[in-house]
Amino acid sequence: MANLAGRAALVTGGSKGIGRAIAASLADAGADVALCSRNAREAQRVAAELASSAVGRVVGIGGDVRKLDDVRKMVAQTVERFEGLDILVANAGVGGGFGSVDEITPESWHHVIDTNLTGVYYCCHEAVPEMKKRGAGWIITIGSLAGRYAFAGGTAYNASKFGLLGFTEALMLDVRDHGIRVSCIMPGTVDTHFNEKAPSGESWKLAPSDVARVVLQLVEHEDRSLPSRVELRPSQPKRG
Repeated sequence: MANLAGRAALVTGGSKGIGRAIAASLADAGADVALCSRNAREAQRVAAELASSAVGRVVGIGGDVRKLDDVRKMVAQTVERFEGLDILVANAGVGGGFGSVDEITPESWHHVIDTNLTGVYYCCHEAVPEMKKRGAGWIITIGSLAGRYAFAGGTAYNASKFGLLGFTEALMLDVRDHGIRVSCIMPGTVDTHFNEKAPSGESWKLAPSDVARVVLQLVEHEDRSLPSRVELRPSQPKRG
């Protein structure tokens, strides 16, 4: 298991599903973790639950990744509490906005794009200077196989995830000379709160812990190596 003692991590969308699993895994490996959610009380409640058994410290911070001022405060609070920032997992994301392009409302379009793409930009914009100070860091974005494979009715969601992949790969080239490594994890179907639906319990789907395991595997890599893109699929997807 990775030993992340002394490392400071920020996980967005950290109060449930994939984000919670990632925050728990990092803290169990010894990292100090700030998990963020739009609902500050929920973030603090989950942080307290995880901290009760974690090796590293866990704090909950409220903030909306669609709002630059909120993101600035999230990063600043993490840096102040843990004296720096080593790992950013830009996980916060939404489904929705599904349907023909003439049916999608402008409000739905902006909700998806602003959360899944602009929110990641805001987080990286604020995190990169802190990582440059340390001469190292990891940025992991949580994308989707929908960032490579379009589907009917997915114009907003596909646009956000195709854009996220391009953003992540360009960012990787921008910051690697500063010792900052950047990777995008692209899961297929995960049994989580996607599109505001409760997990289904279907065993063929990926579990949030599967994505969290990949995060740990990435940050364990020697400095000389960088898996810049990881596609993660259910091994036996449902048919029909």
